Amino acid sequence: MTAFDRDFTMTIDGQGLAGAARMPVLNPATETVVASAPLCSEAELDAAVAAARAAFPGWRATPIETRRAAVRRIGEVIGANMADFTRLFTLEQGRPLAKASEELMGAAFWAGHVATQDIPVLVSEDTPERRAETRRVPIGVVGAIVPWNFPMLLGVWKIAGALLTGNTLVIKPSPFTPLTMLKLGELMRPHLPPGVLNVVSGGDALGPWMTAHSGIDKVSFTGSTATGKRVMASAAQSLKRITLELGGNDAAIVLGDVDVAAVAAPLFWSAFVNSGQVCIATKRLYVHDTVYDALAAELTAIAERVRMGDGLAPGSELGPIQNRPQYDRVRALIADARDAGLRFLTGGDVPDGKGYFIPVTLVDNPPEDSRVVAEEAFGPVLPLIRFTDVDDVIARANASHYGLAGSVWSADVDAAQAIAARLDTGTVWINEAQHVAPWLPFGGHKQSGIGIENGVEGLMEYTNAQTIMVRKPAVAA
Repeated sequence: MTAFDRDFTMTIDGQGLAGAARMPVLNPATETVVASAPLCSEAELDAAVAAARAAFPGWRATPIETRRAAVRRIGEVIGANMADFTRLFTLEQGRPLAKASEELMGAAFWAGHVATQDIPVLVSEDTPERRAETRRVPIGVVGAIVPWNFPMLLGVWKIAGALLTGNTLVIKPSPFTPLTMLKLGELMRPHLPPGVLNVVSGGDALGPWMTAHSGIDKVSFTGSTATGKRVMASAAQSLKRITLELGGNDAAIVLGDVDVAAVAAPLFWSAFVNSGQVCIATKRLYVHDTVYDALAAELTAIAERVRMGDGLAPGSELGPIQNRPQYDRVRALIADARDAGLRFLTGGDVPDGKGYFIPVTLVDNPPEDSRVVAEEAFGPVLPLIRFTDVDDVIARANASHYGLAGSVWSADVDAAQAIAARLDTGTVWINEAQHVAPWLPFGGHKQSGIGIENGVEGLMEYTNAQTIMVRKPAVAA
């Protein structure tokens, strides 16, 4: 353990709580302990939920402009502490400093923009007899569960929307990356009424306690589809409202008219930013046969010159897999591809040594039923797959129980849009990938999720509809 031990506390009812027990937090690049975090007990969770419930009436009644200022303050606090947050982020998450800074700047920007958004009011009837108005009212106490791949940005997505709409919050970061969110909770204590924002950290038991807790009215969860199904089943016991942003096996379709040299780098980073640990990363790359060999060569060249290493080391462009369980899963996927006799264009050999490093691995035209195509790798592994027929490739791209996002790449934008309209996904990009913004609704189809984050639609996920109808007095003849 280190001197960091005393620095990280949960925020419950506006106060710091070290917790009755602690858990180590590892640097995935070195496998050394960088700090410890509280291991929240069930009683401590009860206290956090009770604090949020007690704070809800007052926060709900707080004028919207005051709530806007509080959400805006989140972004200002992140910005004012950017250097400390960036180093801490890299130590626990593994991503190189420059990319860590990008996420933190994104989180600050998100809070600032959400603070400007309006909660819609719908007038559905206004006649001489009656006026009917539907407004959005807060749900109550929100339980937010955040993953380890984007621990600050995805956390701020949930915090900003929930607080602006008048809810109070209990948020749980991943046990693999709790430190930056714990630090944000600490820094926000002077800026929010006690109980409005509660930050708890813990192990595998904490999430199920939250989803089953009778004092939590809504769960917003980002993570795997398998875990999302368990969240949904647990929330059903009390009919909690839920938003689930789950896995994806996103397909990119590259038509034969592309400029290979121009699209190679954007396609590479669409798959491998954050070492492939992105729900909306390109995970299946379908390339028209006429440009397949040229694009495969360009991607291989990029992969072999990109620098992977400790995120604190100058020049590192890609970091490690964030945690040991995911590292083992990605290694097993590569081993399966090797055992099946698939050909690697580059990568495929995982070195021994400290840190959860897996080299960028490109698999040459594997069959559709291979694990490397059918499963979400969530690591730096990408299958390149040939196609010749557009109808066939659309069918193959859609042949997945996932439907989060996808992309189409072509010099003919009209042709690309026609393909995009036929993809069974929540988002489709044309000639780019992974562009998200606080004003853009984001959500999945099929088993990639339920509900929406971001945009006006995302705000409304934190509300219930209430329709008020007023019978107007009769007008004298």
